[in-house]
This record gives sequence, C-alpha cells and structure tokens, in this order.
Amino acid sequence: MPNLKDLKNRISSVKSTRKITKAMQMVAAAKLRRAQDAAEQSRPYTERFNAVMGALAASVGDSDSAPKLLSGTGKDDVHLLIVMTSERGLCGGFNANIAKLAKAKATELLGKGKTLKILTVGKKGRDAIKRDFGDYFVGHVDLSEVKRLGYADAQGIAKDVLGRFDAGEFDVATIFYSKFVNVVSQIPTEQQIIPAAFDAPEGDSAEATTLYDYEPDEEAILADLLPRGVATQIFSALLENGASEQGARMSAMDNATRNAGEMIEKLTIQYNRSRQAVITNELIEIISGAEAL
Repeated sequence: MPNLKDLKNRISSVKSTRKITKAMQMVAAAKLRRAQDAAEQSRPYTERFNAVMGALAASVGDSDSAPKLLSGTGKDDVHLLIVMTSERGLCGGFNANIAKLAKAKATELLGKGKTLKILTVGKKGRDAIKRDFGDYFVGHVDLSEVKRLGYADAQGIAKDVLGRFDAGEFDVATIFYSKFVNVVSQIPTEQQIIPAAFDAPEGDSAEATTLYDYEPDEEAILADLLPRGVATQIFSALLENGASEQGARMSAMDNATRNAGEMIEKLTIQYNRSRQAVITNELIEIISGAEAL
C-alpha cells in the first residue's frame, strides 16, 4: 500500500493535470466557435459552385474537347491519396479515424493491383500511416506554422496536386478528411477531386441553369474553373477538418477532466482511509504502552 506522502503527491499531480485539461477544453471551445463558423459559411458557396460546375459538366458530357481535369486520363492505374489530419494531438480519435479510412482505401487499391501514392497534410496523419504505407509517400504539407487557415493555403496544396497531375504522375486523386456535424460527431469522409465528379443539378436548380447562356463555351469555362474547383474542395475540406479537430479536442479534454476528477475522488478516499489506519495504529500503540505501565 502506498504511504501517505505518495498518495498526497499523486493527488496533487492529478489536480495539476486536471487544470491543464480544463484549460485546453476552454481553449478548444473558443477555437471551435471560429472554426465552426468558417466551415458553415463556406458550405453555401461550395454547394452552389458545385451545382454550377455540375450543370456545365453535364452539358459537356463525354465530349472529346472536355478538359482533362473533368474527363481524366482515361485510366485509373495510379491513385493519389491526399490524407488531411491535424498538426497536433490530444483530440481523441479524430486523426485515427481519418487514417483508418485512408489505410482501408490504400489496402483496397493495392489489392486490385493499382499503383499507390500518398500525399499527407498534417503531421499526425503522416505518423499514423507511415508504419504501414511509408514507402508510398510522395510529399507532405506542413501547416504547423499556420495560425488561421486561408484560401491561400488551399491554393498551395491545389497547385502541388495539379502540377503532379499535369506531369502525369497519377490518374485519380482522392482527399480524406473529417466532416464536421457537431461537437461529438465528426464523419471521416472520402472525396474524389480528380477527375472532377459533380452531381447534375436537380429540381429547381436544374430549371435555373437553363436560363443561362455561357460565353465563351462550356469547355472554356470549365477549363478555367476546374482548377479553382479543386482548390475550393480542398479549402472546404481543410475548414471542415479544422472544426472537427477542435470539436474532437473539446470532447477529449472534457472526458479527461472528468476522469481526473473521478481519480482524485478515489485517491482522496484511499488517502483518508490510510491516514485513519495510521492514526488508529498510533492510538493502539499509545494505549498498549499505557497499560503496560
């Protein structure tokens, strides 16, 4: 049984840990509000942009003059997986869930005999995947110095990816990130960005697109907008990831704070019992000595 001094030191240590986790929870809550607002504000633009691009893609169809970003290379032999995770830990299963989805996709592609390449965004995802698929890494994007994500960060990643595509390094590109739902729910998501895949608009959106005449023609507009569309999808994924990370960290630190509180209660009970046992033994010794006299 640990002595009283050891128990007292351990209680003090756990209390210090609880202060740290509580502070991290409050910081994550403050960052979550900004990250959530940014993610939610980007969704209407992204959805409308994709709707317009979907209408243009549907009108072009399988035309021979369709941009390469839309029609693809005609093959799907080489796949580039862009795995987006956080630069910091202590956010529960956020990074592990994204890495798990990416590793499952990588295993599936290798099982089909495809050539695999992996581009990581965020240190934690790189560390999680490196053990099993480190030989397939072709690049890494470090965002540890970025305090607040901006469109320029997404453009930098998109420029790298598009440059690799133009150089013929891959046929299909897929991004992996976590879509923010709420503080306790973040959904690991897989999204193909090259060749660009857009759903044709339906209902009112489909009727609205018939009122527009595009000049120059659809192929020229797509050729100009598709690179921007790749950057937009990457930026949206980064914002969703940012909100998901802070939500996961807030939940993880809240659980850690509660667990620390429960541990302090158990250790305090153990300390009081040990202290009572010591006092009882001392009383017995005093009484026994008095009776011996």
